[in-house]
Amino acid sequence: MIHYRHGVNGEPVTVFVPETDGDLRTFMDWARSQPELALDTETTGLAMYSPGYRLRTVQFGTAHEAWVIHYELGGRFVEAANYVLRHCPRFLIHNAPFDWLVLDAHSEVSLESLAPRTTDTKIKATLIDPRQPQEGGIGTGLKPLSAFYVDPTAPDTQGDLTAVFRSLGLTKATGWAGIDLRHPIYNLYAGLDVILTARLNPKLDAEHARLGVRPALVEYEHEIAHMCAHMQRAGLVLDLDYVDTLRRMLRDEEEKYLTIAARWGVDAVNSGAQVSEALLAMGETLTQKTDGGALKVDKAVLLPLADLDRDWQRVGARAPNPLAEAVLRSKRAGKWVTTYADRFAANVDPHGRIHATINTLQARTGRMSISGDFAAQTLPSSDWMIRRAVLSDAPDHIVGSVDFQAIEMRVLAALADVKRMKAGFSDPHPDPEIYPDGFDIHMYTARLIKGPNATKRDRKVFKGAGFGKVYGGGVATIARQTGAPESEISRAVTEYDRVFPEIKRASSRWQREARNTGLVTVSVTGRRLPLDRDRTYAVVNYQCQSAARDVLGQAMLNMRDAGLLDLMKLPIHDEIVFSAPKSDAKDIAREFERCMTMDLYGVPVVADADLGGRSWGSLYGADV
Repeated sequence: MIHYRHGVNGEPVTVFVPETDGDLRTFMDWARSQPELALDTETTGLAMYSPGYRLRTVQFGTAHEAWVIHYELGGRFVEAANYVLRHCPRFLIHNAPFDWLVLDAHSEVSLESLAPRTTDTKIKATLIDPRQPQEGGIGTGLKPLSAFYVDPTAPDTQGDLTAVFRSLGLTKATGWAGIDLRHPIYNLYAGLDVILTARLNPKLDAEHARLGVRPALVEYEHEIAHMCAHMQRAGLVLDLDYVDTLRRMLRDEEEKYLTIAARWGVDAVNSGAQVSEALLAMGETLTQKTDGGALKVDKAVLLPLADLDRDWQRVGARAPNPLAEAVLRSKRAGKWVTTYADRFAANVDPHGRIHATINTLQARTGRMSISGDFAAQTLPSSDWMIRRAVLSDAPDHIVGSVDFQAIEMRVLAALADVKRMKAGFSDPHPDPEIYPDGFDIHMYTARLIKGPNATKRDRKVFKGAGFGKVYGGGVATIARQTGAPESEISRAVTEYDRVFPEIKRASSRWQREARNTGLVTVSVTGRRLPLDRDRTYAVVNYQCQSAARDVLGQAMLNMRDAGLLDLMKLPIHDEIVFSAPKSDAKDIAREFERCMTMDLYGVPVVADADLGGRSWGSLYGADV
């Protein structure tokens, strides 16, 4: 038996590393007496579904001791670890979905077995303060949390191991796979992580009690994490022939627009100085500057110059600047080929699937994000090109999507009790001549303000004003996004406040309440949302985004309870993408819509399902 002594917060702790059958029997005897154990794994990296991926160690611990089991050695080591994984009543894991999925894929213990027995300390910490250190928070990683709650000198596991990797001639990318399984620092810190997790948990419990964090919210977040891990494990089927075609298409497009940019004297589209100088020479006016004083030529600046909106559709407000468009399109093609097409080809699993990482508590407001091998969250809402690479689960399946109708504005109406908005949303029989596609809150608003002769342009302006309320955008931002003059947007915002005065009153109330609680606004579900001192006006955005996320979360639980989980592929923004047998797709789509239909403080929340063909891109115009 190898053992290491260490100190945590002035107390001695021990890390045991069994070597013999007798050592492993001692470990199992110890584990049998524990009602709860902290659990962690060490692996060869993050790509858990890639060929050659290995589960190297599984470690278990309490506040005073840890046992590091060399799973990679196989045989009795695997048997001992699996025995404890199957029989321990409860586990504490920091960032549980990763370890759930690693163990599901590379041990005999399934996600379905582990998840109900797990408390995720990262979830509990995030519900106290979701901010990272650069935002003024503690952070949600084990190291910063341990340093704050457990021991200011808590070791930086990964930082110290990175130094070891360098000393062995390994990189951060290759070190996890290449370091000797018996390296003392590797084993010591593997053990210390579970000891720190075991010590962190009661500290978080005490904070939850002090701050009044609802136990039901903790349970709910664990259920959402379990569902999303299920979707992540299933993955997305790729059309590999199309992926190869896509890589060539995007590289050709990038080269085409780089050539156009070069005609205007821009040899490097990522050089802000070159782009701004060329645009000024073409007679454009640039006024926004970076923190360093350089002229801004980012996407937000270039889209209006190219006469494109956020969905890359023509605005019709001006003649498109050919350089601005070339810079935008060349950079987008270059980004897409590396971020998506190349990554698809490099990370497809042996079954032809790609596995996105679903971060269930990514944003401060609790909104989810998609990252990893398929960063679907960043795809433009109207594009089909990348989505065309993703297929339904089987040849007799089709891809569908179900999305809330105007969820941001419905949530705003509900939370701020906006009477005229609520009346519009609750109208059971909207005039089909005015709303041929169903009730439209933005045309409704335009008609309230401009009268029955309101135009599509009026709708667009007031839609911008409404989203400015929800997302905190100022007049200049809304003007850029809509193509309307700032003076027109300013008048629209003033009119918006006149017809919907409850929004401004709710913002003032929420800001006042937050100032009395340490600049923390509490969502309707009890989620703590810290505000920045110089951006307290973002309280409307935080309240609406957080509530919208939890409306989606409740809908997801409804879907699970209706037996739809195996059909669900990804939650993206306020949408669920699913794969369904073509023969039953219409009935399944109606069931998804039912699960997303609910009442929120007197505002009906409804959803629309859309059915496509074999590819996800078919929902956006692709022919497959």
